[in-house]
Amino acid sequence: MPFVRRFTVLALTPVLLAGPIPAAHAFQARPQVDARPIAADEGAADLWQSLKRLQTRASLMMIVAHPDDEDGATLAYHSRGVGARVALLTLDRGEGGANVMSSDYWDALGLVRTEELLQAGRYYGLDAQYFTSMTDYGFSKSLDEALEQWGHDKVLEQAVRVVRTVRPLVVCSVFVGGPTDGHGQHATAGLMAQEVFKAAGDPAKFPEQIKEGLLPWSPVKTYARAPFFRVTEKGMYDYANHTWGPVGVTNHITGKWEEGRPSVTVSIPAGSFDPVIGETYSQISREGLGYQRSQNGGQSVPLPGSQMSDYHRFGSMLNSPPKEETFFDGIDVSLTGIADLAGSKPPAFLKPGLEEVASQIEQAMKSFSAQKPVAIASPLAKGKLKVESLLAETEKSDLSAEAKYNILHELRVKQRQFNDALIAALQLKLNADVIPAGQEDGMMAAMRGAAPTFQMATPGLAFPVKVHLYEPTVSSLTVKSVKLVGTSGKDWSISGPASPATLTAEKAVDLTFKVKVPVDEPYTRPYFTRAGLQNAAYDVAPSAPRNTPLSPYPLQAVAQVEYEGAIVELASVVQVVSKVNGPGTLRYPMPVGPALSVAMSPSAGVVPLGSKSISVSVRVHNNVKGAATPSVSLLLPEGWTAAPKSIPVKFSQEGEEQTVAFTVTPKVAEGKAYTVTAVAELDGKSYSEGYVTIGYTGLRPYFLYSQAKYVTTGTDVKMAPDVSVAYVEGSGDDVPAALEQIGVHVSYLSAQDLANADLQKYSTIVLGVRAYAVRPDLIANNARLLQYVEKGGTVIVQYNTPEFDHNFGPYPYVMSNDPEEVTDEKSVVKILDPKNPVFNWPNKITEKDFDGWIEERGSKFLQSWDPKYTALLETHDAGQPEQKGGLVYARYGKGVYIYNAYAFYRQLPLGVPGAFRLFANMLSLPKNPEIK
Repeated sequence: MPFVRRFTVLALTPVLLAGPIPAAHAFQARPQVDARPIAADEGAADLWQSLKRLQTRASLMMIVAHPDDEDGATLAYHSRGVGARVALLTLDRGEGGANVMSSDYWDALGLVRTEELLQAGRYYGLDAQYFTSMTDYGFSKSLDEALEQWGHDKVLEQAVRVVRTVRPLVVCSVFVGGPTDGHGQHATAGLMAQEVFKAAGDPAKFPEQIKEGLLPWSPVKTYARAPFFRVTEKGMYDYANHTWGPVGVTNHITGKWEEGRPSVTVSIPAGSFDPVIGETYSQISREGLGYQRSQNGGQSVPLPGSQMSDYHRFGSMLNSPPKEETFFDGIDVSLTGIADLAGSKPPAFLKPGLEEVASQIEQAMKSFSAQKPVAIASPLAKGKLKVESLLAETEKSDLSAEAKYNILHELRVKQRQFNDALIAALQLKLNADVIPAGQEDGMMAAMRGAAPTFQMATPGLAFPVKVHLYEPTVSSLTVKSVKLVGTSGKDWSISGPASPATLTAEKAVDLTFKVKVPVDEPYTRPYFTRAGLQNAAYDVAPSAPRNTPLSPYPLQAVAQVEYEGAIVELASVVQVVSKVNGPGTLRYPMPVGPALSVAMSPSAGVVPLGSKSISVSVRVHNNVKGAATPSVSLLLPEGWTAAPKSIPVKFSQEGEEQTVAFTVTPKVAEGKAYTVTAVAELDGKSYSEGYVTIGYTGLRPYFLYSQAKYVTTGTDVKMAPDVSVAYVEGSGDDVPAALEQIGVHVSYLSAQDLANADLQKYSTIVLGVRAYAVRPDLIANNARLLQYVEKGGTVIVQYNTPEFDHNFGPYPYVMSNDPEEVTDEKSVVKILDPKNPVFNWPNKITEKDFDGWIEERGSKFLQSWDPKYTALLETHDAGQPEQKGGLVYARYGKGVYIYNAYAFYRQLPLGVPGAFRLFANMLSLPKNPEIK
């Protein structure tokens, strides 16, 4: 048996528990959230991996900062190859990152990246995922900056909580907690992976957790991936600050500086080939990473080959040698090692009982057959029954509370793993779908597939759910129960047929239940919120789940069958069904939401001073099943009026969406903020919030809620008359919608337009964010853009990644593969050329226009440029060299070419006044009297 070593963790300090062992120890099948498992988790491959997990108590937890930071190959190797129980803690959800798939940013992007990481985790084989309540506030250049934003103890408390929940033998990180990590938040993850090594086992640390019933736990070892960084005679390169420093890392456990490159303690063979799955662990992990498309655009699976992941050990409770073969060297990860958690005198029943369990697992592994998985169901049933017997005996024993807690934790893990192995051996399948009311001909339904259903359940809605239970191998299985269960504790008024007595091989059981959504059922929404983007952490209600990715979905099917005396439990989340051309039939977990979703578009912006009227739009989405006729009105600031006062909306069916526009007469003063709220009335109820469905086709959707408000500021902003603007959309942004507020209505340029249209009919052409990374047609037709400028047009290139570093402008420039960014949104901005037309008409720009910016100044500054370009602005973070490549201007022929790295794509949708004023000037350049 692999990794059977000598050391077993014992808690360091006795802790008294007030009350019984926490309910977290009670067994309950984890629901299958997605309608189908991935290929690696089906059939014989699933069973073989289940056996690997049963034969070891190895456990590993990785701590990273953002989704896509994780070393997925190492996770997959340990979960699918070693059989370890593997968990991932991600400190934030990546809200401050880029997005190449959609215009979801900020908290919406955080939900996108959460869903992407959950999909990736299926490939890594994760047992569980966790998040802290921290948010990605944007790029940070140092550990100190990140800790100042987040608060050291706030992060550590949650990391300790997760370690005490998971109770891993080994903790690791991709990061070392220093400058080589390339990001202050990365460094924080590395720091936490070392600090929990001591803190999680210290009962004096966060004693409120112990009062809640969560006992201390000391991991045996902690590692970080050996960093790779440039070293020259100047020292070690700091990728965040683009500077050089001394070569080495700080060991945050000992507090000592370890000079030189960190040594490699252990090399993980992440490129090993799994003959049952048919791929290397690296390939499997890269399939998962490919689901994080908002960051990488899609899959890039390598060819099979050797790959090692090198790790440096920062701490060990053992006298560990400098070189190791595995993370678990020296640790007893055998099942019988669980008995050592009882101390020097374990109860007489424990070790022999564990040996009996191990014997059943060994027999199952020896008898495993890919052609006949059911052949090993019998020893698995015996093993499960013995584990449950040990659980009962341990509960009744006179062990100390601490020893009992730790042993029960390990036995509950094995109980769940036996349950999973029996599901795989018996090839049991449980699915639950919402179905349309009424019956369809069975043969036609089989040919057409599942019928589309509503996509959002609403309070009070009644509908049927079909539960499908199937097994192909055993002539007759006893069915103990099949039922639907709500997760909120509310009454779903569930009624349905009695469960069948038996389940026969290859004869599916379909049961139709009737349910009604409770009128007070909580909506399917994030359990974490924040009042504004300036907050570096979410607020979490005391009753909300702690550190989980999302709240449980509202309704699930649960079935219990009996095999040779062992109860096997399955659970599956109820799904809604849709059909999309291309992907085909899609099933996603059924959400609960409001009858009407109400949102204002835009939700933030500016009102130009002197505006006689503005148009305010309200978007209403109908979730009522059938016709609905709500009326929409506005709650206005004092002195404002709207026409009409109310607008009726007529919906004929669920899923429809309509936008209504009000003509609002504002009364604004410069710099003063105003709020307009939309309200929809239906059947005596008022609706003044709404949700956006985040993501893109192929990603499991989720829902970000916000109040139906338009927050605006009176702003002295002018726009030149008769400016026609075209927009080349990049990876996605909301700049065009924001520009509507200053009277700019853009025309989008397609690939065909770029190739063939008369571009000279447009005054200005704006390139969306990362356009050169996602629009090959833009690269192909770049010469036409330059001709357009030469003939008198204006081109504004917004933030682009190094794909732009190919001299696409009229004159040479260099961005580099490691371009600079200025992350402090409060960094001083200097106007270098005050007489430039960009700063003088129609709005007089001053340095005050850079007040109130959000998250960052800009990213991907040019490094150098031809003298024919003029640098217009300078800004920099503390300790950073001056950055003048964020806004460069060039005359070319009769026109103007601008490269802009400043984050207008973030500022304009959030209503930052100065950003509107400067962008209006750039758009107005073709009409500027100084341009000749």
